[in-house]
Formats: sequence, structure tokens, C-alpha cells
Amino acid sequence: MSSNFSLLICLFFILHLLAAASVTGRKIGIYEIKKGDFSIKVTNYGATIISVFLPDKNGKVGDVVLGYDTINEYKNDTSYFGAALGRVANRIGGAQFTLNGTHYKLVANEGVNMLHGGLKGFSKVVWKVSKFVIDGPCPYITLTYHSPDGQEGFPGDVLVSVTYKLEDHYKLNVVFKAKALNKATPINLSHHPYWNIGGHNSGDVLSQVVQIFASHITPLDKQHVPTGEISPVKNTPYDFLKPHKVGSRIDKIQDGYDINYALDSTKKMKHVAIVYDKKSGRVMDIKATAPGVQFYTANFVINTKGKGGYVYQPRAALCLETQGFPDAVNHPNFPSTIVTPGKNYVHSVLYTFSIKKN
Repeated sequence: MSSNFSLLICLFFILHLLAAASVTGRKIGIYEIKKGDFSIKVTNYGATIISVFLPDKNGKVGDVVLGYDTINEYKNDTSYFGAALGRVANRIGGAQFTLNGTHYKLVANEGVNMLHGGLKGFSKVVWKVSKFVIDGPCPYITLTYHSPDGQEGFPGDVLVSVTYKLEDHYKLNVVFKAKALNKATPINLSHHPYWNIGGHNSGDVLSQVVQIFASHITPLDKQHVPTGEISPVKNTPYDFLKPHKVGSRIDKIQDGYDINYALDSTKKMKHVAIVYDKKSGRVMDIKATAPGVQFYTANFVINTKGKGGYVYQPRAALCLETQGFPDAVNHPNFPSTIVTPGKNYVHSVLYTFSIKKN
């Protein structure tokens, strides 16, 4: 009996070790996918993009997203550098909403409001690496996460995935998917790369030229929560229907740009924005399936020590976060972000990089 018992104990520990070893992606790691001189690095902490390397007009390869040198710095980050955002990206006013007659009180993490999913949003959890393909014509990585019922106050279990894939001609394809398993719930997935296509350490983005394919914005109250209005950008500093330098009118806006644009196109995959940096020659063209995009000019990035010790300041980057409208759960006139069991959520973003030589 004692020998059998000892054998069972040994077998138990062996199985335990095997099980622990088989849970790929549970430990925090850094994963690179590469296609020639075009590459990105991702960590499964927050499903975060930590670098995007591509050449400039002279063939010099540089990193075009802000970030840090260590995972611990990402853990302590408050700017969401490169992170996946959810269960609901952007703000929910009063950290509360009512759905199907039930009132839900969420975890507030920005005053009385919820920002980017709360204190433990998807940017602050360890995702599972479910697929990692480094060979072939389109290398990619897929990360998954199970968000339990009640997490940060949200109803229902949700299965989430994000895939980062490199495609031909300097294309980065990002696909977010989600399934509500047992309750209707709001889902608005996005991510938060801080782009400086001149190079992460090249200074501010004020001279970079931006075009945004949206003729309306969703105005904000004093707490940066949408009022529910949808207002035209014509004759305002928010008008980027024609290309303008980021800094051409930024001083007319308190703090800088940080607002949701309602995209004009009704196509499934719609044109979002184009960014051009004359010095490097790099161009970034963005298309997405989401109805909106948050244009943000790193207004609150102040004396932030980043990669290689470079210190980031306000205007060091710009964000173009494709998304459902902020606080949509509290504004019936906004496109709905509610996902019911049996309905699949998909949000695709395509970044196409190119060179413009003068």
C-alpha cells in the first residue's frame, strides 16, 4: 500500500508539472514576428505591442512606437503604451449603465468614470499565447483571454482574442474577436499604440501631416465623457478632412487632441486616417471596421522615461484608436456596443506602411 501510495504521489507531481509546462503563454514573454526588415514585438502582458520596426526613405530601420525596455515598466504604466483595451475601450460615464432592466455599477478608475475597462482591464492581465507562427508568408501571433462574469462589474463571461499578423508590402493586420458566453454585455475592443512614424525617439509629431476621414466628432463634457451630441468638424480645429500638420491648430484646443471621430464611410472596412512624416518619408494608412477613431496627441505623457532612456514628452506621439463610440452604453443614438450570446464580435484594423520620397 505504501509503495502504491508513493507511486501515486509521484505520478501526481509529474502530472502537475506537465500540466504547468503545457500552459503556454501563462508566463509573461516577448514574441517577435518578422518579415524581412519589417517586424513587431508583442508581450502577452496586456497583449501589448512593444515595438514596430520598419525602414525610412533611406532604408534605415527604426522603431515607430513609444514604449519601455522592461516588462515591469509596462506593469507600472499608466499611459497604456501599446496595450489592448477592453472589455470596453475608452470611457463609461459614471462607471455605470443599465442593460435589459439591470443596473450595473462598474469599477471607476478615472474619478467617477471608467477608463479602458477599469483597474484590471485587458491591458493589465496576462493573455494566453494560443498560436505563434514565425514562418511562412504571413507570420502571426494570436493571444486569448477569458474575462469572467463580474470582472470590473461587467456582466457575463467573455472569450477574447487578438491576432497580430504581418502581411505583404509592410502591412500589419490586427483582428480582435470576442464571444459573450452567457449574458449580453458591452464589448468595445481596441488597442493603444503611440505612433511616431519619424521614430519613437525623434521628438514631437507636430510637423507630421494627418488626414482623418470623418466629418463629425462626439463632443465631451468636462470629464472627457461624450455629451451624446454628434457635431460637425467644419470650421473647427478638429477638421482633418484635408491633410493638416498636427501642430497647425493644436494650440486652439485645451491640452491637445483627445476626441472620438465618427467615421464617414458606411463600408464594412473603412478608411480611417493617413499619417505622413516628411523627414523620414514614412506614411501610415489605417483602415478598420469600427465606426469611430480616437485621435490623441499624448497630451499627458510627461517626463516619461522610455526605450533606451529616451524621455517622452507631450506631443511625442499620436494615437488613432479605432473603436466603438465612447460611453455608447449610455447614449442610444450611438452605434450599439452590446454583444449577445451567440453573436460574434469582430473588429479588424489594417495598417499599411509605405515610403513617400520628395
